[in-house]
Amino acid sequence: MRLRCPPIIQYSSGGEAINTEPFSSLACPLDGNALTRHGTTWRCASGHSFDIARQGYTHLLPVQKKRSADPGDSKMMVAARQRFLNAGHYQPIADALSRTVLAELPTNTTASCLDAGCGEGYYLRQLRTAAGGDGHSLALMGLDISKWAVLSAAKQAATISPWANWVVGSNANLPVLSNTLNGLLCIFGFPVYSEFARVLKPGSILYQVDTGPDHLRELRDIIYPRIRPARTVEPQQPAEFTHRSSINIHYRLTLTDTAAITDLLAMTPHLYRTTAEGRAKASALTTLEITVDAILSRFERH
Repeated sequence: MRLRCPPIIQYSSGGEAINTEPFSSLACPLDGNALTRHGTTWRCASGHSFDIARQGYTHLLPVQKKRSADPGDSKMMVAARQRFLNAGHYQPIADALSRTVLAELPTNTTASCLDAGCGEGYYLRQLRTAAGGDGHSLALMGLDISKWAVLSAAKQAATISPWANWVVGSNANLPVLSNTLNGLLCIFGFPVYSEFARVLKPGSILYQVDTGPDHLRELRDIIYPRIRPARTVEPQQPAEFTHRSSINIHYRLTLTDTAAITDLLAMTPHLYRTTAEGRAKASALTTLEITVDAILSRFERH
């Protein structure tokens, strides 16, 4: 018998009910069998077991499927991203994403949604908050290959009653049962379309956010000797999906302190791609006006 966590009904600051629960249709990363929760452990029929950490997350990335000892974003990158996002600098992206997702998730049942590459959980928390009072009941899960990211997400979510499952795992081998998701988010991440298609129900939507050609261009102008000319980005058409729409989220952002600029650089791959000279130039800045340029695309599962 499968134990299902009861829905958590909470209230937003405005008093609207928020009906959320942890997504529980997990699959064993070793054999694909369904996982059943027994207290603080997930087990499959084959006898494989995975403990839930005291911080509230589960490690479902087997050692033999790691490409390094500590894959994904480092502890430093995660901390920088947490400070930068919680300051609201990417709020317009979160708002556009939440509006788009909630406009088409079903309201007559509990809609299941996975954030694949969830980082420290910012966008999933924003989606949950946006769902308050609009009739949605959500079953949520955040997954990332970085244990530091998932640990941060679980800790921040622990300030309220458990409302999502937080999992260390890989997009290349999602520990999710097939055909169980109503929606899947991939935000500035690494899409694995065959796996996304496997876990999404037919007709459900993949919401993918990518950087546009002008994203952080002013910062790139400073830290690189030269940058390539901007190019038009055409949305891909994965074999298992049909491209439905794309919108551009484009705005100017002014950072007025060195700490925010340092966090912005530290949370992106530019930190390792640029030279020591480029990093020194960025760390000397006390103010920076940048362009945020993101593309939100919708792909329907065949």
